[in-house]
Amino acid sequence: MTNKTRVVVVDDSALVRGLLAEIIDRQSDMCCVGAAADPLVAREMIRNLNPDVITLDVEMPRMDGLDFLARLMRLRPMPVVMVSTLTERGADVTLKALELGAVDFVSKPKIGVADGLRQLGNDITDKIRTAARARVHRLSAPAPAAASGSEHAPARPAAVAALGRLSTEKVIFIGASTGGTEATREVLVNLPADCPAVMITQHMPPGFTKSYAARLDSLSRIRVAEARDGERVLPGHAYLAPGGFHLSVERSGANYIARVQDGEPVNRHKPSVEVLFDSAARIVGRNALGVMLTGMGGDGAKAMRAMRDAGSHNIAQDEASCVVFGMPREAIAHGAATEVLPLTQIAPRLVEWLRANAGAATSRV
Repeated sequence: MTNKTRVVVVDDSALVRGLLAEIIDRQSDMCCVGAAADPLVAREMIRNLNPDVITLDVEMPRMDGLDFLARLMRLRPMPVVMVSTLTERGADVTLKALELGAVDFVSKPKIGVADGLRQLGNDITDKIRTAARARVHRLSAPAPAAASGSEHAPARPAAVAALGRLSTEKVIFIGASTGGTEATREVLVNLPADCPAVMITQHMPPGFTKSYAARLDSLSRIRVAEARDGERVLPGHAYLAPGGFHLSVERSGANYIARVQDGEPVNRHKPSVEVLFDSAARIVGRNALGVMLTGMGGDGAKAMRAMRDAGSHNIAQDEASCVVFGMPREAIAHGAATEVLPLTQIAPRLVEWLRANAGAATSRV
């Protein structure tokens, strides 16, 4: 057992606790060492059992799940996988949990919980494995919103000077997975209102991307929304791949347009970074800027190399600032990264590069 990932399950449903424990214990590399019905019981289990990962229900009795998570990440930071209900409120609360430091989340089916969780078994255990290797950070200050239920939002950074006259040919492409919701926010909120269009693929299931886009929009100077098939891609706007659909860029006359399509998963993902970055290499070429943020696996690495071969300037997030150094590491290994930077330096570097190349507009390829 000493070589296994030790997991404590926290959920007010005895059925869900039993199912999660069963799913975890079936794995050869992990075991459920405890199951708690509420955060107060969980607190004692964590002290006594010293787990590697906990799964935490969003809505809990006796203490709000967000309040418990905020206290945990201040006093004893550890990898947490949230278990959330697939509702609009569940999506909002889950995004706040990621802001507080949760590594990832899984969606609990609203009906057919037993069958639904069993079908999600591989997804759940994959996320526990990823969480066990993730870098977690202590929450530096109390988060009043977690306790009060009011909006919890990071402060908007100081204004970024406008870029001025830039070519509308430029497009920024961002790929991210585990830890990427907060990493993408860090990049977007530090871009000026007149920056080139941004297209984003974040590994996220259906039902969450609409809330995520709305949250990014409320924090950023640029407009952020789920991408719609066929819409024109404009400067000062960011387009997020809807959960369950691939996002790519196409050309229509003098304009770039977003293409949102169903299809088979690519690299086990839908949306897939590979799909977005491949279209960037083919359609945008040397007018593209690629950014690979934290995430597990290698989705998008090959296509990001194709982007660089087509003349794009690419940035990979460095290991020290990643929650999971998987996707950036693979991009670097493929020779896809022009630069490797800490997360907080990525947006300033994009702005710097754009200013330096403001007069270097090139025709589409």
